[in-house]
Amino acid sequence: MVSRVRVWLNRTYAENVFFMDQLRRNPCGRAVEIHATHGDPDSPILAAADTAAMEPEGLSPAAYVEYALDQCARHAIDVFVPVLHQTALAEHREEFASAGTALLAPPAEAVHTFQDKVVAYEAVEKLGVPVPPWWRVRTADELIAAVDELEAAGHKACFKPASGAGGVGFRIITRTPFSLMHLSGFPSPYMPLDLVLQALRGADEPVDWLVMPLLGEPEVSVDCLTGPDGRVRMAVGRTKNGRRRGFTLDPSWIEPARVLAEGFGLHYLTNIQFRMLGDEPVLMDVNTRPAGGLHQLSQCGINAPWAAVRLALGEEPGDLVPPFLGQDYAVVSGPRAVRPHSALQRADLELPTPVPAVPDTVGGTQPTHEPQAPQPSQATHSAQPAQPADRPLTV
Repeated sequence: MVSRVRVWLNRTYAENVFFMDQLRRNPCGRAVEIHATHGDPDSPILAAADTAAMEPEGLSPAAYVEYALDQCARHAIDVFVPVLHQTALAEHREEFASAGTALLAPPAEAVHTFQDKVVAYEAVEKLGVPVPPWWRVRTADELIAAVDELEAAGHKACFKPASGAGGVGFRIITRTPFSLMHLSGFPSPYMPLDLVLQALRGADEPVDWLVMPLLGEPEVSVDCLTGPDGRVRMAVGRTKNGRRRGFTLDPSWIEPARVLAEGFGLHYLTNIQFRMLGDEPVLMDVNTRPAGGLHQLSQCGINAPWAAVRLALGEEPGDLVPPFLGQDYAVVSGPRAVRPHSALQRADLELPTPVPAVPDTVGGTQPTHEPQAPQPSQATHSAQPAQPADRPLTV
């Protein structure tokens, strides 16, 4: 009899409820149990898991490694998919392996390279993959110089933190003076240059920004699955052009992604993002973790999460080539359950089996039958304080 697979997702993005759904609906029919931890008691990740725990706050990376090793031993974890403290955890891969847990993450050196976008761009250029022109900016004078040069070349300037995830801190520079125009409608990423300079000059410490041209659409996110042997098993692009989304296998996007995945040893699931600089695709970012939109590849007949878990277990899933490319689509939100209030006082929970869900629209789900009544469970240690709403990864 084939044994169950026990998978742990630590503090991660809410969209990974779909990652969990795909693991349970794997084409091998293998039993999968999911453990989840988070700092936000209302994360749907916790409600979707078979067992869940609130993560302790304020742990150093080293202390978090000890916490993670304990979680793996306590819950007999076979495969750990880390997002929070990924670098520190990857540095202790052998300790997790000794405990019987495989880390579904690239090597620590690869993760470290792509934590700093300046370091990443310098390394990527050496492989011959195009990147946009960029400036590392820490002061107001450096920002003015970068913006002037970009505008002289006919570009709009934008900036984002040199280290960071997603679109956090991304802004577009404008010379338009601040006015009621900026206060009408929805908040905009456009920031008047004079206000940015004022903020920089009044800051207590320097910033660390990457300034570059505002890149054009389409944005293409290439989801890659690479084995520990360095061979890419899957590379499929998801396109974004305004509201419209789609899929692509165009070599102009796929081949540079393969070069990066192989060249940097980006093992397991990674996401490599490109945009247009004029007529040329250039690298925008590399995420050394599964993308929140990875589940959308199911529209092409691919279950990437399960293939990655098989690789981590030492099995060979083979090459994942889409049997077809799904039609263009738009992403809409849908409801997902959160834990009941009574559960919020418990730190480590045995949860009822989640209600199976089927896609309603891409990005949303609906239950297939009436929810089951919660079963009694017993906590094993005290609850930790809830994560503040403005802390990263509470999404």
